[in-house]
Amino acid sequence: MKTIVRLLYMIVFLFCGFISYGQEISVSGKVTSASDGSILPGASVLIKGTTSGVPTDAEGNFTIQVPSSQAVLVFSMIGMTAQEIPVGTQTTINVALVEDAKALGEVVVIGYGTASKRDLTGSIVTIKGAEIADKPSANPITSLQGKVAGLSVVNSGRPGEEPDVRIRGTNSINGVKPVYIVDGILNDNINFINPADIESIEVLKDPSSLAIFGVRGANGAIAVTTKKAKAGQLNVNFNSSVGIKQVSDRISMTNAAQFKELYNEQLANQGSAPYNYTNWTGDTDWQDQIFQNGFLNYNNISISGATEKNRFYMGIGTVQEEGVIKHEKYGKLTLNINDELQVNKNLKFGMTFSGYRATPFGDKKKNVGGAILAAPIAPVFNDQYGLYHTLPDFQRAQVNNPLVDVELQKRTEILREYRAVGSIYGELTFLKDFTFRASLYADYGFNTIRNYQPLVNTYNPEIVGEDKTDAVVRQTVVNQKQNIFPKLQQDYLLTYKKAFGDHDLTVLGGITTYYRGFEETSSTVRQGSSFPIPNDPRFWYTDNVGDAATRTGAGSAWESATLSYLGRILYNYQGKYLVNASYRRDGSSAFLGSGRWQDFGAVGLGWVVSEEDFFKNQSVFDYLKVKGSYGILGNQNIDDKYRYPAYPTLTAANSGVFGENIVAGLQNEYIADPNLHWEKVLAYEGGVEFNMLKNRLTFEANYYNKLTKDILVLVPGIAGTIPGLSNLGEVKNHGFEFAATWNQDVTDDFSYSISGNFTTINNKVQKLSTKGYDIINGASRTTEGFPIGYFWGYVHDGIYQSEAEFIKSPVSSIGEVSPGDIKYKDVNGDGFITEADRTLIGNPTPDFTYGASVSAKYKGFDVGVDLNGVYGNEIFRQWNRSTFAQFNYQTERLGRWNGQGTSNWEPVLNTSRANNYLPSSYWIEDGSFFRIRNVQLGYNFSSQALKNLRLKSLRLYVNAQNLKTFTNSTGFTPEIGGNTTAFGVDNGTYPVPVIYTFGINLNF
Repeated sequence: MKTIVRLLYMIVFLFCGFISYGQEISVSGKVTSASDGSILPGASVLIKGTTSGVPTDAEGNFTIQVPSSQAVLVFSMIGMTAQEIPVGTQTTINVALVEDAKALGEVVVIGYGTASKRDLTGSIVTIKGAEIADKPSANPITSLQGKVAGLSVVNSGRPGEEPDVRIRGTNSINGVKPVYIVDGILNDNINFINPADIESIEVLKDPSSLAIFGVRGANGAIAVTTKKAKAGQLNVNFNSSVGIKQVSDRISMTNAAQFKELYNEQLANQGSAPYNYTNWTGDTDWQDQIFQNGFLNYNNISISGATEKNRFYMGIGTVQEEGVIKHEKYGKLTLNINDELQVNKNLKFGMTFSGYRATPFGDKKKNVGGAILAAPIAPVFNDQYGLYHTLPDFQRAQVNNPLVDVELQKRTEILREYRAVGSIYGELTFLKDFTFRASLYADYGFNTIRNYQPLVNTYNPEIVGEDKTDAVVRQTVVNQKQNIFPKLQQDYLLTYKKAFGDHDLTVLGGITTYYRGFEETSSTVRQGSSFPIPNDPRFWYTDNVGDAATRTGAGSAWESATLSYLGRILYNYQGKYLVNASYRRDGSSAFLGSGRWQDFGAVGLGWVVSEEDFFKNQSVFDYLKVKGSYGILGNQNIDDKYRYPAYPTLTAANSGVFGENIVAGLQNEYIADPNLHWEKVLAYEGGVEFNMLKNRLTFEANYYNKLTKDILVLVPGIAGTIPGLSNLGEVKNHGFEFAATWNQDVTDDFSYSISGNFTTINNKVQKLSTKGYDIINGASRTTEGFPIGYFWGYVHDGIYQSEAEFIKSPVSSIGEVSPGDIKYKDVNGDGFITEADRTLIGNPTPDFTYGASVSAKYKGFDVGVDLNGVYGNEIFRQWNRSTFAQFNYQTERLGRWNGQGTSNWEPVLNTSRANNYLPSSYWIEDGSFFRIRNVQLGYNFSSQALKNLRLKSLRLYVNAQNLKTFTNSTGFTPEIGGNTTAFGVDNGTYPVPVIYTFGINLNF
């Protein structure tokens, strides 16, 4: 261990050139807040005139060696006024830092810079990296769930899967992703970032914060700042966690006896002969067969150090995580490096680099559908043949034995993702108040995929003859694919910052360019008339195996570029009156003519009421600000089918005959409006922020209103002619956001914190295309006057109990009905059940979302609980609605109608009754849920206890994630994402597991 420690120190010295100093006097003490006496961990204690220093530990304590009694210690922390204290003869120095009223304790990342939150008029929420670093998640965004008002994060339980993220609702039918900014570079995701390397995450929501991003700002922004070395500190950090995950909420399906009871009744209802169960004597719980307790291990080590001239940070992380389905494994390796050289007080250069290699799931990722559809009467395996058992003939062609996919297809895909994201920059300060910064960013993604389809044989007892081997897959196949995702960004920014008298002014102007592209090639080869391709990765290359006559290839590519001019003014007068104004002009390669350039901008106003003289005599409020903003934002995050909106692709049309030749005709997919341009959002918000009761209570409330205009939408052609593409659609989102936090240090040893947030969401399509135009995406529908992606169908109004009830009920014109069938509501009251009675039966967008956190510290112990939930949304259960085969039954079907008065909800068992399978509220489930998201218990060892171990800090903790979900839905999870116009549809959604972890975090 000592050898490793020495080696790590040598690495840091190599990059930072530290100069050691003698140890003559040891000074200890504690740093607290003067306002409320709370401890201040992470405060800086420096020896004045040097770069030597230490941070305070988790309890606010420090110990530092000073060269002599003449030394002066400088105590500082962001948001606090620095203090200088001569050492003299003191060996214990306790310091109470006073809050810097001007800074208000928080500097936040904004577009193309930083600013004091006090000076801003918008809604920006900061999440510290420490809040997510010790949570089990390969993607840092998943850990933000429930922590930010207005931010919706719908997680997948599959390791490494990107969550569905929406800020303040669904803005468009074409794209909802926010823009991500990592240390300045704009991106579409942050999968390549290690959560342990994150210093902070800012969520930007309002127009005054987002207009500076132009065509990337409409869906909100999430800015990530990675860790940098802190001046005067040499730090080596290691943290590791291990854990297990398991499926806690399963779908309740019938066992063999229950299945036979229901299937026999169904066959009788359908007038079919009884089924012969001679060969089907199993009683298999297929969920038990495919699920496992998955193991996970996260490891991270970082080294950082700084001198007066140089700051260096390097972090390395590894992730090994199994899924809850057998043989699922996800791996990830990350490298993060940043270095900054201060040439002199006016000039500095720096670089950042993030490297990433992952082994995610690709085209052959496992799903749960087979385990909930397969009949329980089938055995799992036949020992005599050494083969997995086939399923009964009533579903054999549609559903495999789930173990065929899980076991026989295991390790038949090799997917590697590589990512390198980096930047170099230079910054020059001149004429005292001007700063010029030039940055070049590059992001290169490279992915390779190879997969193999093996021969598959199963045991089928129904085969006539002695050999019961059933060749399910008779041909081996190899698929190969690779793609690249290059991105380039250049920023040239000039900033003027000046405080004069009562005025404080910051002006930013700049030019930025952005390029992104994509190239992909793929090929496939089959066994054909050749020998079977071996189940060995050495042979999974399409140019060396298989039948050359079966070899096919394909490719695709695209690229786009923007050139932008931007500007921003931040102004305040006497710290009371605030003005934030921003402007951006974007030029895009995707459009022609007048649509190529677009202008965006915003203005925000704020009034810090607590700075007014008339407010000084009250003692309730410590801080009060009223704010509002209005802006026009842009949206270029649209569907891939409109990658080049002004340049439609050619599609097949009528063929022509020329002599003896038939020539295929081609036509434009649509006719593009010559004035096409990016969608835009007209947004405004108003809100209030305040601190009260000696800053123990902080509160923020906002009303937001966003109208997305000029949405790209198809205009149907007349009488079968080519449709058009134009900027016609409008979508409105509005609601309220509330966030509050209470912090209190009860004693020197005990403190606690309580926080919560609440968001309402109202989404409505104001206009789509021509009147009556619908976007239908499976069970989801988007129509003018309704929410995006709502569920459309008939309203379940009970079960027909007898033929006499037909006479009393509205006449069904949508199909024949009999006793036991679902009775639908006559919505329009015309006495008939027709297609006109279909209506909104569910909305996947919740009425409101909420989250809460409770934490407490007592001496070295700490405990934290995170909660989150949604209310008012619906789920469409799609996975068991099909009738093309006979599937297993949900146990709810045990309560089916089988005679007058037996049920008024579950219909008769009869798949030939098409009436019962129409889209209706029978398939709708309540999507509301409340979840205990995280529970964590930790212990921080005191600095005194670690003194002999040469450790700065040591923390042990246990964590339980997704501990319990309270819901009325019947699926594996009520948390179901999707795409822009189809979400909340349960097609057999991958479970969100409960995860138990144990971790260690140490600094030395």
